[in-house]
Amino acid sequence: MTKRTIVSLPGDGIGRVVLEETIRVLNAAGFEAEYIEADIGWEYWKKEGNPLPDRTIKLLEKHKIGLFGAITSKPKDAAFDELSEDLKDKGLVYSSPIVGLRQHFNLDVCIRPCETYTGNPLNFIRRGAEESIEEPKVDVVIFRQNTEGLYGGVEWSDPPNDVYNAFLTHPKFKTNFGDTPKKELSVSTRIFTKKATGRILRAAFDYAKMYGYKSVTVCEKPNVIRETSGMMYKMAQQIQNDEYPDIELWNTNIDAQMMWLTKNPENYGVIVAGNMFGDIVSDGFAGLIGGLGFACSANLGEEVSVFEPTHGSAPKYAEYETSIVNPIAMIASACMMLDHIDEKEVSEKIKKAIADVVIEGKTRTYDMMKMTGRADVVEKGAASTREMADAIINKL
Repeated sequence: MTKRTIVSLPGDGIGRVVLEETIRVLNAAGFEAEYIEADIGWEYWKKEGNPLPDRTIKLLEKHKIGLFGAITSKPKDAAFDELSEDLKDKGLVYSSPIVGLRQHFNLDVCIRPCETYTGNPLNFIRRGAEESIEEPKVDVVIFRQNTEGLYGGVEWSDPPNDVYNAFLTHPKFKTNFGDTPKKELSVSTRIFTKKATGRILRAAFDYAKMYGYKSVTVCEKPNVIRETSGMMYKMAQQIQNDEYPDIELWNTNIDAQMMWLTKNPENYGVIVAGNMFGDIVSDGFAGLIGGLGFACSANLGEEVSVFEPTHGSAPKYAEYETSIVNPIAMIASACMMLDHIDEKEVSEKIKKAIADVVIEGKTRTYDMMKMTGRADVVEKGAASTREMADAIINKL
């Protein structure tokens, strides 16, 4: 087994502890790697005015693979208030470092698997015929376009005159907003390109073909957002027809999909969407498999890839003397990294160990015990973050 170098990006809050426990699991599973810790997150915004320092970019450029914990992001005014006093006159504006990583390295393919763990007390259940209770198996993989759309960052408050005048050329803008003073306008754009849209669609179809999923669902809103959502669905039809005729193409609107995912989640396989709708639908399906403590993800570019849980930094929990958060999402994200670098045997060992711990039911974090996340949950029988990692290591 070749020893690799992994850039570890703990970030903020609980990011550090879940990443530390994940590296313990990786070591116990026999994955040989050198971990180089990189600076990222809120502390670097406050003291340097940059939550994604250039030195971190250079490490990822060199080593190509990153394991990321979590970051804290706050609204514009709150971010400015916490900036070091000597930086407040520099015109700095906070932007999310994970979004910055995605855009800098064009990590445009985001994969978010949502699969049921047998025995998880948080699994989705529904009422069936004759008052029966059903627990459908959820096995959905969301492909989210990661760099464009509403998260692309092309937006203005009190837009410049050239931007405002360009919008005025559109009849609907002129009719609906032409009488609104420019200073009262805030504009966020939703830009899709054919290149990036085609890449995420083919990635979704390739995955479905490789792992035997019968369908790819485009989850957008083409009946209303006709240009961008419409372009994605039209391209999906052409790609499916020309390149993947054996895989069914389904089309759902994001609002209807959020209803259907609690009615018949077992019907769906691979889902593909733009940035915001992919974010929404992946959190929805994550809720069916136990919540963000089980939600892993990969951000894939052509050269650099970063793997992360989809949960946030939960700064309140980071202050607890004993960490109580569920590390499974971070550990599962590391398994996605292992699959990506063709260390599939180690990945399967870890995934089996996680599944064995969950089905055995002896070790459960506070979320799995349906407790409120307070500092005393360990005293009441919940496993700490370390105890959950220990249980997984013991199964290895």
